Amino acid sequence: MSVNHQCSYDSGRRGNARRVLGSLGIVLGVAALVLSFTAVAEVPGAIPPQGTHDGKDVAQPIEFPHNIHADVNKINCMYCHTYARRSKVAGIPPTSKCMGCHSVIATDKPRIKKLTEYWENREPPPWNKVHDVPDYVHFTHEKHLKRFVFDNDALPTENVSEVCAFCHGEVKTMTVAHKTKPLNMGFCKRCHEANHGPFDCWQCHK
Repeated sequence: MSVNHQCSYDSGRRGNARRVLGSLGIVLGVAALVLSFTAVAEVPGAIPPQGTHDGKDVAQPIEFPHNIHADVNKINCMYCHTYARRSKVAGIPPTSKCMGCHSVIATDKPRIKKLTEYWENREPPPWNKVHDVPDYVHFTHEKHLKRFVFDNDALPTENVSEVCAFCHGEVKTMTVAHKTKPLNMGFCKRCHEANHGPFDCWQCHK
């Protein structure tokens, strides 16, 4: 092979390599864009806080299947946790709300029989807390729902579970709720930084 032919051959190989690398760069760039969009697409204008936690299983008097209610039957989180939109706490639904459906639905299921027993004895099921913060931390569901849901015209209120998942994880895929987020100061701080939340100490420590 002559020198000229060798140079042309080497130049062609380099050109092909550049084109392959260029195409690969475009593909990776698009993939990264898709992934970054997917991470925040569920809640427009918001960035979920980073952090995971593997909490202990908390035994409950009845193994409430969140997945059947929130995912399969598409029941809005705020239907059961009524106080979340207007107070500090989310609240546990009264047994009367549960029985509004389950006096006629799935009455033969062991869970519902147990629920009905509590109802007939006029006793609320002794639910145990799964997600909690220390007493010196002031967290209010109302303000967070206002910021991410009610003041967010791009998010339909029926998609509120995507906001709840920021702190509670994908509860709609669980049966008994399991703590999957750390809910510590660093976790909250990262969320405030990403979503332009307040940084005054007294906002969270009363």
